Amino acid sequence: MNQNNFAALTKAGHATRFGPNWPGKRCLAKTRRGTPFQNPAIKGPGRCKLHGGKSTGPRTPEGKARSIAARTKHGRRSKAHVEKIKFINAELRQIIFELKRDGLIP
Repeated sequence: MNQNNFAALTKAGHATRFGPNWPGKRCLAKTRRGTPFQNPAIKGPGRCKLHGGKSTGPRTPEGKARSIAARTKHGRRSKAHVEKIKFINAELRQIIFELKRDGLIP
């Protein structure tokens, strides 16, 4: 397929797919140019399936307390878990040091 034919088909597809006269609700997101995004919006947040909508976070006092209690580093390790691992690694280093000192391992 040559370049001119490809460009013509692409342009025709955009015109018939979600052109300026398309009657449905569109995504409220903006492109990098600042123009409105052309995809159709899904029900609910008024955004398309790519943009989804912004989370507003917990709103109730219980939800906020849960969020504060669940804070973890990198989403996996809590502060208590990191301290536990540091303690285990320190014990392992001490055991290895003693085994090397006694000549049981090279």
